[in-house]
Amino acid sequence: MKQTFKMENLDCANCAAKMEAAIAKIDGVEDVSISFLLEKMTLEADESRMDDILKKAQKACKKVDADCRIVLP
Repeated sequence: MKQTFKMENLDCANCAAKMEAAIAKIDGVEDVSISFLLEKMTLEADESRMDDILKKAQKACKKVDADCRIVLP
């Protein structure tokens, strides 16, 4: 399942790249891309585990930048 999420307080392209690399390592993630300019994350992952994957992705973002967050629907 592929979904797009808005990101808040994404400070720099380098942070976005670090977050993208960390999220890509989460089990169940098939593909992820974070656009610093658009402040959006596109995530393709196992639909049945999406909630758990999003929680782990949120933690990964916080480790890189404590102020950044993924806006969940």
